[in-house]
Amino acid sequence: MEFIWILFAFACGLAVKLINLPPLIGFLLAGFLLNYAGLEPSNTLDSLANIGITLMLFSIGLKLHVKDLLKREVWASTLSHMGISTIMFAGIALLLGTLSLPFFGVLDFKTAALIGFALSFSSTVCVMKLLEESSELKTRHGQLSLGILVMQDIVAVIFLVAATGKIPSIWALGLFGLLLVRPVINKIVDKAGHGEMLP
Repeated sequence: MEFIWILFAFACGLAVKLINLPPLIGFLLAGFLLNYAGLEPSNTLDSLANIGITLMLFSIGLKLHVKDLLKREVWASTLSHMGISTIMFAGIALLLGTLSLPFFGVLDFKTAALIGFALSFSSTVCVMKLLEESSELKTRHGQLSLGILVMQDIVAVIFLVAATGKIPSIWALGLFGLLLVRPVINKIVDKAGHGEMLP
């Protein structure tokens, strides 16, 4: 069954690509349509999705230099954008609440701030794919965008750790060891080329 769903997602991605839209829009459309049809994803599809996201984030990490995250334009842009967006969206939510609109009338300040914070994030996947398809990933603005997206992801992880009260495993520190093997991984990826070996 998962094969049929993936094939449907491929067909939707191809259809929107033919009208010069990013395939990700087609993939999202496929998910919305399958959900609307009442189909429930299985554990296998969830596992495949998690592997796909993990591999995508891993490939992002290969393309980003850690020193880029320490640049003032990256962290200052990230924090100022997220701060302004959080305040703006929280204010809009509270304003809609004062108008007694459905779903907004029951919002308190804390919930409105949480909604504003959630809306301040950008989609790493969408921006990455758009930059990759237009061959702008290695440009200055592409690297800056990538740095900001990774900083947003770091802020999200810190927030989730603080909100859930769960401390990551000590083994999570082993991820920093990937920095040591990065040159080897880059060489292997280069040798694999961009054909069927890359996925």
